[in-house]
Amino acid sequence: MPDSFDVIIIGSGPGGYVCAIRAAQLGLKVACVEKRATLGGTCLNIGCIPSKALLQSSEEFHHATHKLKDHGVLVDGVKLDLARMQARKDEVVNANVKGVEFLFRKNKVTWLKGTGRITAPGKVDVDGTSYEAKHIVLATGSESVPLPGLDVDEKQIVTSTGGLELDQVPGHLVVIGGGYIGLELGSVWRRLGADVTVVEFLDRIVPTMDTEISKALERILARQGMKFRLGTKVTGARKGNDGVTLTIEPAAGGTAEELKADVVLLSIGRRPYTNGTGAGVELDERGRIKTDARYATSVPGIYAIGDAIAGPMLAHKAEEEGVAVAEILAGQAGHVNYAAIPGVVYTWPEVAAVGQTEEELKAAGIAYNVGKFPFTANGRARAMGDTDGFVKLLADKATDRLLGAHIIGPDAGTLIAELTTAIEFGASAEDVARTCHAHPTLEEAVKEAALAVDGRALHI
Repeated sequence: MPDSFDVIIIGSGPGGYVCAIRAAQLGLKVACVEKRATLGGTCLNIGCIPSKALLQSSEEFHHATHKLKDHGVLVDGVKLDLARMQARKDEVVNANVKGVEFLFRKNKVTWLKGTGRITAPGKVDVDGTSYEAKHIVLATGSESVPLPGLDVDEKQIVTSTGGLELDQVPGHLVVIGGGYIGLELGSVWRRLGADVTVVEFLDRIVPTMDTEISKALERILARQGMKFRLGTKVTGARKGNDGVTLTIEPAAGGTAEELKADVVLLSIGRRPYTNGTGAGVELDERGRIKTDARYATSVPGIYAIGDAIAGPMLAHKAEEEGVAVAEILAGQAGHVNYAAIPGVVYTWPEVAAVGQTEEELKAAGIAYNVGKFPFTANGRARAMGDTDGFVKLLADKATDRLLGAHIIGPDAGTLIAELTTAIEFGASAEDVARTCHAHPTLEEAVKEAALAVDGRALHI
């Protein structure tokens, strides 16, 4: 008789492991299938966590070599120990994945080690051993999108996985794709001394973000030395002993040219990973698992969350869905407000957004007011020496309800939390403006932007 569970979750990334923990908290007997040697999925092992570790380390190096002197701190003979930097990254990853393993033990979640495959409704095979479950949740995540003509070897042509493991700083790094991942890893290697060129098919970077924010980020990163080839496509690659030669041409058509690189980072997006699960669930036109409002698939008893379904491919979105589906399976009313899912680009300055962009409001015919406030007028930002960027708020013209918030500036990823809460609770710009913010803090820029919606900012 095979072991039986109330819920078996396939995949232990942020969506899967959080779903497992929450379901166990609610009294369900839970197992989580993971084929990696460690828990945590792409995010903890080869994505969010290691990239943030390298971003932090590279920022420290950049501060030591370029910015500390502005504070009267003179440091001579600063050198890069890339091997130690990479080792620290691995230590951070190990601490996080061990943390998830501890949480599984604490909550009595069974880790089924191996590759999971659904053999029939309510039945999961893990490397030859069969298990039964009342409910099955697919949290299988996503994988890097390939580009025809580019043979990824994770040495010369790399995805984010190889881009996190380089053992020397490339002379010239070409990043294909101007989205979150490409800009973050490009920033890491630029700070450490690489020449970085970003090739983007569209006419702007981070194209899903508010256009004004996108253009501001491009200008700031260009000042930091990053080069951009926008409206450009890559049509081929030739590897050699001295690097990679890319063939590029205008996206709209035109004369091809060559672009040489020591390392090429392919970062044109991610796609749902659904192969080999044996689920037989219905997919949409983009290969994502179709689900209803309660995360149920076309096969009774099978549910799906995270990168494998529609919506932004963000770890925290997957976590919220993991909690929601666990609560639904336990008879509660799980829910996710997709209008209040923040997104963050961890360059420096950071970029963060929640809610609708100005372009989306215009397309929907919604009348709105705009409030903006620059960090150049914020006392704490001046004291920090980080005055690039601004806060931009969008509020309904008739009701003043906050519809979108967009920040480019220091610690934008932290600052966006207040505005995510405001949108979650249906707050107005006036509510934010009337809330007392401590002085001197970066958060005062948020308050001033809210005041600016009504044309009454105090410090500009």
